[in-house]
Amino acid sequence: MAVSLFKWLSLSAFLFFNKPNESEVAKLHPLYVTVTEINHNAKDKTLEISCKIFTNDFEAALEKVYHTKTDLSEPKDKNAADKLVSDYIEKHFQIKVDGKPVTLQFVGSEKQTDATWSYFQVNNIASVKKIEIMNNLLYETFEGQIAIMHVMVSGNRQSTKITSPEINASFDF
Repeated sequence: MAVSLFKWLSLSAFLFFNKPNESEVAKLHPLYVTVTEINHNAKDKTLEISCKIFTNDFEAALEKVYHTKTDLSEPKDKNAADKLVSDYIEKHFQIKVDGKPVTLQFVGSEKQTDATWSYFQVNNIASVKKIEIMNNLLYETFEGQIAIMHVMVSGNRQSTKITSPEINASFDF
């Protein structure tokens, strides 16, 4: 206990007195995270999906996979950028509802502060008993990538976290 407290206090003192810039802090402890929210809208019979991915990490993944530099903050061609975003997420994030694969429909994307939000919808989902997810967003780019997923069905919220190389998650309602 005393050793871990000492390590924590040492790191805190180092950060306080040396005032590292943002890139220096990232080198000390890089953390790569995506967050996905899935909501079953029973009234509209849809799944509403939003993916939050840090923009600089997302741009690095898109460049690695598609061999093209993409600026999601101020794209020269918003439609082309949205196509890359949609294609990438549809390949790296797949859902089964009650054992049947569903097709994500891209709704749009937007940049907020340091993250890019991407929105998808799945139609004709009257009820949900089980959701299975394959999620390997950014896995090809960052070792130790973390995926946090929140799923809401009939007012019940479940969450999980997977870390690369783990790619599957399941939710029963």
